Parts: sequence; structure tokens; C-alpha cells
Amino acid sequence: MKVVLSPNPYRDRGLKAAQAAEKILKAAGVETAICLPFAVEGGNIEFPKHIQFKRTEEELKDADILVCFGGDGTILHAAKDANQHHVPILGVNLGSVGFMAELELGELSMLSKLPAGKYAVEDRMMLDVTVRRDGKVIYSDIALNDAALTKGAVARVVDLEVLGDKTTITRMSADGVVISTPTGSTAYSMSAGGPIVEPTAENIIVTPICPHALSARSFVLGHERAVSIKLGRMARKTAFLSVDGGKAFKLNGGDVVETKMSKSKTRLVRVTGRTFYEILNHKLGGA
Repeated sequence: MKVVLSPNPYRDRGLKAAQAAEKILKAAGVETAICLPFAVEGGNIEFPKHIQFKRTEEELKDADILVCFGGDGTILHAAKDANQHHVPILGVNLGSVGFMAELELGELSMLSKLPAGKYAVEDRMMLDVTVRRDGKVIYSDIALNDAALTKGAVARVVDLEVLGDKTTITRMSADGVVISTPTGSTAYSMSAGGPIVEPTAENIIVTPICPHALSARSFVLGHERAVSIKLGRMARKTAFLSVDGGKAFKLNGGDVVETKMSKSKTRLVRVTGRTFYEILNHKLGGA
């Protein structure tokens, strides 16, 4: 078995967690490779001199599992690389909430279950996200959590039309709208008042952000729907699209943001046996 370890160096200082995991895995007879998830800018991070970093793209070609150390953002970032090679991801939470991470730092010993095959793999749906301007595709990405369309700092509100399979679902003036997967239902969508949906479900959730209407509600749509958001005219206004919290893409009036369930899935490794509801109550301070 081969496991790629991908530590976020801003979260895993000195790569202590990654090195502890490497020790546990090697003792269990697992081949490991440590790969940074992104290029580190600036000189304020020091790495242990004995660590030899390898290239993620190369190591994933024959890997069985990718272990990420960080918060949900690290997992979202890693999902794009891992999915290309159909490699499942196991997250170790070094962030704050971390819904997607399977293990907390004190549970690293559970990694020894991996070579014995004592784990399950869970499929999570993703969204293909494209932007059309005057009929032409000018942007495309893939989301595990969500695509958030938000107003710029100057605009008071943006006028939006939400369509399902080209049929108008609703029109609204709002600060924006979040189109999320069930996995993303506990992220931005929930903060905007959207429903919590079991992460293994297959639905598209449309949640307005601060809508200026009493009737504006969150919609939970079937996975087969193609959901589009059409921007109204925006004189002297700006709006932006951010996929999985990534770099914002500037939108113009009349642009159409299109989303549909992707053929690609993110595969998450489960070793603890904890249910979604246990995680939810633990993370959000429930019962």
C-alpha cells in the first residue's frame, strides 16, 4: 500500500503531524511520500532538513490514499488533484471546524487500520460550474462544497434569476446566492440560512444570501437538475463568483452561472465509524 501525505505547512507547523503519521504508517509496512499541496510563498516557514518533498502529481499516479493535514480548505484544494487519479482522501483536522476531516490530531494511531483494509470509502457528489457571457463559456471549475455568487463592495444588492432546467424558479434581489452540494450544506449555505443535508445525498441546494424579500427561501433540488443563475443589469455594480472559497471571478450583468452534478466524485476515507450526526453535534455544539 502507498499513502501520500499532504500537509498544509501553515496549519501543520514543522510538519509534526505529517511526520508522526509517516512513522505510524511505516511501522505498519506502508510506503509513504510527503508532498506539499501548494507552493509555499515567503520565507517565514522552515521545514525539517531531512524531509524530501516529492511532486503530488507524480506520487498520486500509483497511490492508494491521500492523507491531508489541515482544515476543510486543505481538503477542498486536494480534492481536485486526488479526483483526477481516483484516489480517496483522508483528512486530519488541524483547523477549527473541519466537517470533512475524518481524524483529529490525537487519533493518528487509527492510520494503522489502513493497510489492514479496515476502512470505508464514501462518495461525495460535486458540481460542474461554468460561466457564460453572450453564449460563450468564459470560466469553468468544479466544486465539492459550493459556488457562491456575491455582490461587490459597492453594490447594495444584485438582481438574480434562478432557473432549473431553463425554467424560472425564482427572482430575487439579494447580497448573492450559494449553490451547494450536500457536503457544502454545512458551510456557507448553512451560514446563509440553508438546510443541513446528509453529505452522501445527491441534491443541489440553492440558498439566497440576505434576500430583500420575505418570500425568498432555500431550495433543495434533485441532482438531475441543471441550475442556472442569471444576473440582471448591473450599472456601476460588480458581482463575483467563488468556487469552494477560491479566487473570486468577476461577473458582468447578463452573465449566466450554470451548475450541474459532475461525473467526477470526491471519495473520502472513513476509519472511525462516527456518523454524520455525531460529527454535526460535536462540531456545532449540539447534544
